[in-house]
Amino acid sequence: MNRVGTHLVVDAWQVPVELLNDPERIRSALLEATIAGGATLLDMCVHQFSPHGVTATATLAESHIAIHTWPEYGYFAADLFFCGSGDPQAAMQAMQTALEAKYVRVRHIERGFPGSTLERDRQCEAPIAV
Repeated sequence: MNRVGTHLVVDAWQVPVELLNDPERIRSALLEATIAGGATLLDMCVHQFSPHGVTATATLAESHIAIHTWPEYGYFAADLFFCGSGDPQAAMQAMQTALEAKYVRVRHIERGFPGSTLERDRQCEAPIAV
């Protein structure tokens, strides 16, 4: 496979409610994650929902970090996709620390495409009808 990046899909729980409902704390956590991952921040968007919850995205030169919070459950879901030389694992650990998550589950996915005809022939993928 021609690897183009690493994608971490994160579930975190037992997170303090007040942190998950604070858009500035979420912004800070994404910035800390970006720095820890050795990435370059291009843009950030943070939105607070009513009555609670925050969604934020950091657009990176190396791809993106996104987080969605559910304060009522003490839970957040995050998505970290890095290509190039960044370190998504370090970014994820910084986010976990910044938001004081007691538990995390991380799914690690190598992203890319088949590199040879033989490799493509072994894939069980079908085109998506639009």
